[in-house]
Amino acid sequence: MLKRDLIAAVTDKMDGYLKKDVSQAIDIILDSIAEALTEGRRVEIRGFGSFSVRQRKARSTKNPKTGKIMDIPPRKTLHFTMSKSLKDPLVKNGE
Repeated sequence: MLKRDLIAAVTDKMDGYLKKDVSQAIDIILDSIAEALTEGRRVEIRGFGSFSVRQRKARSTKNPKTGKIMDIPPRKTLHFTMSKSLKDPLVKNGE
């Protein structure tokens, strides 16, 4: 699903709102989530899941093409944990 698909779906379900208003609201939500994650805070959306930033350790690895050892610096990654109410239907559909 693309952002424009999300905007269209919300606009269809909420009569009386213009696409530009819904788009602005979604932009504000996404900017708020990004800002919180940038500050290192955890974002939890009940019934959907939680986002957090994790620190990966520095490590060494071997380049398979050249065989040269490379050092990979520490970095931050985004981690998502889905809620139980989202996980259950996905697990049932996957069986």
